[in-house]
Amino acid sequence: MNKILVPVDFSEQSIFAFRLALDIAHQSGGTVLLLNVTSEPALHEATLMQIVSFRKEVVQEFTQVAEKKFARMINEFNTEGVKVQTHIVSGGVHSSILHFIREENIDLVLMGTKGVSGMKEWMVGSNTEKIVRASPVPVIAVKNYEPGQLIKHIVFPNSLETGNQEDLVMKVKALQNFFKANLHIIWVNTPALYKPETQIRLKLQAFAKRFMLKDYTINVFNYSNEEAGIHEFTKQVNGDLIAMGTHGITGIAHLFTGSVAEDVVNHVRYPVWTYCAKSAEKFATLKKEA
Repeated sequence: MNKILVPVDFSEQSIFAFRLALDIAHQSGGTVLLLNVTSEPALHEATLMQIVSFRKEVVQEFTQVAEKKFARMINEFNTEGVKVQTHIVSGGVHSSILHFIREENIDLVLMGTKGVSGMKEWMVGSNTEKIVRASPVPVIAVKNYEPGQLIKHIVFPNSLETGNQEDLVMKVKALQNFFKANLHIIWVNTPALYKPETQIRLKLQAFAKRFMLKDYTINVFNYSNEEAGIHEFTKQVNGDLIAMGTHGITGIAHLFTGSVAEDVVNHVRYPVWTYCAKSAEKFATLKKEA
């Protein structure tokens, strides 16, 4: 985790993400890159010269304000002297973050989020959810921060998919090894997806053996739905982080199929680490073609 990106809008949640990024970078010896994205104002009914001049003044003002806020954040929270870089760009939040991830070869993204719910979630989602879906590198969504909290228990929900899981599991193993944490593999047994517990345990044990997992527990947890079951199980085992894969579904298909990982990001109070192998593969292909 040499290059850790934290998009910052100076909200409480983005500062929480920065503080957790500092903890991780202090442990890894890496660098935290802070990114503030400002939107240029939409200007109408003016001459071209006036537009250019006014936009330049506005961007300069936004940049000066952001630089002062960055300085205060770093001075207040970077007590261990972690290397921190600050970047300010103009453009769309989602596209700017993804471009920065690719151009700077980021290893990990930490994003603060309040989460969204109801009709707003169904219609637009959050910026964090969009990055979770499209990022070629792992993302940790952060809602809270507790000083001195160590990540010692990682909850790893398993869907028992028969497809290619190697990339995701290797990333989770690296995450577990970095934190020297215990891994809690869980299948949430819901009324809609109910399977006999003995059958599930055998499959989970085969999964763990196949990928040579260490320091893990096997768990079958009965609950009304997957998202709530993951949350309740994490609470019961005093989990510190939830690790999940996401399919990166976008467009109209996403509205109808959704994603358990993105639901967890939106609604669960714990930090959620996600990885989209599909987005990573797409990025690798584009990099080869460039």
